[in-house]
Amino acid sequence: MEYSNNVTEFVLLGLTQSPEGQKVLFVAFLLIYIVTVVGNLLIIVTIIASQSLGAPMYFFLAYLSFIDTVYSTAIAPKMIVDLVYEKKTISFHACMTPVFIDHLFAGAEVILLVVMAYDRYVAICKPLHYLIIMNQQVCVVMLLVTWTGGFLHSLVQFLCIYQLPFCGPNVIDNFVCDMYPLLKLACTNTYLVGLSMIANGGAICTVIFFILLVSYGVILYSLKTQGLEGKSKAFYTCASHMTVVILFFVPCIFLYARPNSTFPIDKSMTLVLTFITPMLNPLIYTLRNTEMKNAMRKLWSKNVTLVGRRLYPSCIT
Repeated sequence: MEYSNNVTEFVLLGLTQSPEGQKVLFVAFLLIYIVTVVGNLLIIVTIIASQSLGAPMYFFLAYLSFIDTVYSTAIAPKMIVDLVYEKKTISFHACMTPVFIDHLFAGAEVILLVVMAYDRYVAICKPLHYLIIMNQQVCVVMLLVTWTGGFLHSLVQFLCIYQLPFCGPNVIDNFVCDMYPLLKLACTNTYLVGLSMIANGGAICTVIFFILLVSYGVILYSLKTQGLEGKSKAFYTCASHMTVVILFFVPCIFLYARPNSTFPIDKSMTLVLTFITPMLNPLIYTLRNTEMKNAMRKLWSKNVTLVGRRLYPSCIT
């Protein structure tokens, strides 16, 4: 039996139907989004402008901040604006766009976190060969693999959902278009499509998460041969990376490593993945990284001094 796709728009129920609650959430998530964008852009600018942050780790960290910024921007503005509108609708094609962008950057982040773990392994376990192994060409190739993997993951997810017929219900009990809520509305049997999404999303997240846990375990075990200062620095760096990994992978596994179904807690997990994690990443990396804090302090104190000289040249000698 063939179905025609006569759904031209979807209705998003959002986080709450309470007008008072929507106002509170509007202010809260607007502030979170601003902090996310400013924090990640601050990291990107600091790494680009600071000569002391030329190590491969910071090269990858800049791209992680870029990914978090775009990943959050693909979802946050629409959700924040919807909080002040009574009717929350999105066209079919506008719904498909964030699905593709969301999974493109989420897929790229999964691979990038693996790359960053490997970078830390080489830096800690093979410090004398670090700059030889992690040379510029290798870093660029790893980055290309990251984006290629993210694109292929997103393309498969997008094609699976785009070709489905939507001919009846169009109400999504969420604040964003995503795979399982859309599968629930499709006018056909989505069992096989759901299995392919588990394999392409949840299973990959689960396997990579455990690989990362093991790899950081190996790194931490190797620290026993390090001196006290080097051990402390490496431990805090790994702790920062592991915190980011857990914040990203736990919601990812919960949302996508399961059969085609939706739960009320999905909204909270999606919030963590799209709002909280991108906001916390820059805080985690800057507060736990002495080199980042020093570079930011030098860069921005220098900029303040330059601005002061331009505005008040006679007051600064």
